[in-house]
Amino acid sequence: MALARRLPATTVYVTLLLATAAWLASRPLREQARFIRHNSSNLHHLEVGKWWTLITSGLVVDGVPVLLGVAAVAAALGLAEWRWGTLRGMGTFLFGHVVATLLTEGVMWLMRLAHLPGALTRARDVGISYGLVATVGCLLALSGPRVRRYGLSALTALLTVAWVVDHELADAGHLVALGLGVAASRSHWLRDRATTARRTARADTTA
Repeated sequence: MALARRLPATTVYVTLLLATAAWLASRPLREQARFIRHNSSNLHHLEVGKWWTLITSGLVVDGVPVLLGVAAVAAALGLAEWRWGTLRGMGTFLFGHVVATLLTEGVMWLMRLAHLPGALTRARDVGISYGLVATVGCLLALSGPRVRRYGLSALTALLTVAWVVDHELADAGHLVALGLGVAASRSHWLRDRATTARRTARADTTA
């Protein structure tokens, strides 16, 4: 209970992810596919005004085992909320999720406008990964010099290899999300809070 009070956003979000996953697992495959289709934040839905899919698409764990995805969110978002507070922690996650989605779908819109092949307007676009990658990127960028240097380099290399191998829109979106997380780490809104948290932690250890 004490942890839930300290991490309210993480607790609520993880609960929603688990509840959604449990509900989907109880439904027939056809209903699962319909739910995912109607909550995908793809170009078609954004064009017809279904902007709420930018939020509901983040309630589905997709592409990885549910418990693994939920555990990753709990760890990354929980650490961000613990260090920076609820508003900054959840704000970073939502910033990465929403803006990376808009940028990748914006590319799809430009491709369609230019009549280029591969413009997917009704693609399956759900999941936690954009917000997760942005949050992890921000955490790494605000860490110590060694963690920042090697951690960001390793994550960038991993995401780049995935994009080169698969050529999927989501893989490109992960690189965009990483860039957004690093950009967010440079804002005074987060940097000042992270500096204060590090000073408090050092004071506690030396006390």
